[in-house]
Amino acid sequence: MIRFEDVSVTYDGATEPTVRGVDFEVPEGELVLLVGPSGVGKSTLLGTVSGLVPHFTGGTLRGRVTVAGRDTRTHKPRELADVVGTVGQDPLSHFVTDTVEDELAYGMESLGLAPEVMRRRVEETLDLLGLASLRDRPIATLSGGQQQRVAIGSVLTPHPQVLVLDEPTSALDPAAAEEVLAVLQRLVHDLGTTVLMAEHRLERVIQYADQVALMPSPGATPLLGNPAEMMAVSPVYPPVVGLGRLADWTPLPLTVRDARRRAGALRDQLAHPHPQPQPAGNRAARAARVGAGGTRQAPVSAKAPTSAPTRRWRRPLRKPTTPSATPSAVAETRSLSVRRGHVEALRHVTLTITPGETIALMGRNGAGKSTLLNTLVGLVPPTTGSVLTTGVPPHRTAPPDLVRRVGLVPQEPRDLLYADTVAAECAAADRDAQADPGTCRALVSELLPGIQDDTHPRDLSEGQRLTLALAVVLTARPPLLLLDEPTRGLDYGAKARLVTLLRGLAAEGHAIVLATHDVELAAELAHRVVLLAEGEVIADGPTAEVVVSSPSFAPQVTKILAPQEWLTVAQVREALA
Repeated sequence: MIRFEDVSVTYDGATEPTVRGVDFEVPEGELVLLVGPSGVGKSTLLGTVSGLVPHFTGGTLRGRVTVAGRDTRTHKPRELADVVGTVGQDPLSHFVTDTVEDELAYGMESLGLAPEVMRRRVEETLDLLGLASLRDRPIATLSGGQQQRVAIGSVLTPHPQVLVLDEPTSALDPAAAEEVLAVLQRLVHDLGTTVLMAEHRLERVIQYADQVALMPSPGATPLLGNPAEMMAVSPVYPPVVGLGRLADWTPLPLTVRDARRRAGALRDQLAHPHPQPQPAGNRAARAARVGAGGTRQAPVSAKAPTSAPTRRWRRPLRKPTTPSATPSAVAETRSLSVRRGHVEALRHVTLTITPGETIALMGRNGAGKSTLLNTLVGLVPPTTGSVLTTGVPPHRTAPPDLVRRVGLVPQEPRDLLYADTVAAECAAADRDAQADPGTCRALVSELLPGIQDDTHPRDLSEGQRLTLALAVVLTARPPLLLLDEPTRGLDYGAKARLVTLLRGLAAEGHAIVLATHDVELAAELAHRVVLLAEGEVIADGPTAEVVVSSPSFAPQVTKILAPQEWLTVAQVREALA
């Protein structure tokens, strides 16, 4: 269905090809997963299938790419639209209409399908992706994960023969990601759809792949093989594979179920004489909360709004205590509620964030995570209740003062990047933060080794742009750092560098709050997890206590080694050593 024949792509001004020597075939009705570190050219290779590369991006394509017999060199993207459906890393750049239902219908209108066919397919897609309740919502009011599902749905409705997906689950919560992947598997198995997908969160997708195309390094020739064989040699791999490598299991397991079947001996080995793991971060978080308020704050469950019937299971087991002003708190909210249009995005949220604490905000798409971050940084004012960040209300604080108190890395890094080169971005960040020249550039070198000063931010991968935005925000060294989906587009190596940097900042006393669907990141980094649902805090406690008890938010190692409470491969490795 898709044939790459000695394909190389060189962008204008580049001295070396971004991809080279690509020569393999994707058979009809298979799901092939592109795997490799950030910046190796996965998005470029996907773009050659839809014709976006080079017709839209520019550059030179050598070799030949054919899709259903059509040569992408001679067929522009609009001439491939009936065969290929594409969803890129940035869903916002994909939309052309204002509402969910109109967006799902647009592609079919462009192809001239009959109205009755369009209506049926829109309804089917709304049900498949859990979007029925959002059908009339303006796309601009949706969360990032909801927008991702709409973008995927808009390419499903025309029923293309080939789907090209770039990080399709990066902004989705675990349950929504499973739903989308189940839909893709159904399309592959039942309808014979061919899927070519790039995804960094391999723990979610590796078990669905028929084959893996491994791109080990920039410019290297891709390797094609079955998933277990490729994971044995890949520089990036999910925790289930990491545990299999550590335990020397052959063949390597790709699913939690396979790993659990083999883990009996490993559980026995870990049970004695080693005690159950207590991550240092959790102990530090407990100590911070005890020092701040005398006793650890109990999880808060907000009461239901007065217009809704009282639900017995929503009542707190004990009356939550309204915290007094905490001198050592970096930020705190008291009965914070935020209404955005007709949606009550946050309901009576009371939280205290202390120095040196790393908190993971988790929950379904649309639960209120991004709204809470935007409130803490002053972009959204409270409707009722109060919010203080380093002792001041952020929505009433001038930006030059606020930038040295709190920094936000948004889901869309382009919102922070406006210069033409990496060097210019860094120079502007140094000036805005009143930092020593070179401060931002040093952070970029630490996080993104090898990135040149004259590189345009638009030429970076999504993960690289996100990391550059993080360096810009960190230049001011704010006491409170907020990150919205910080691992979106990052491979495991880049994620490890990010974890190291954030741990160092926490050790220096910075408070860090991450809104994330990445359960592995929460297990690795967070002292404390706050679960949100419909704008309410439904759980708040040490990471091990919250995620271990949640089937949706438990990391792979926890699921494999339960009932023992291990969170990461690194913990297991340290215990065995």
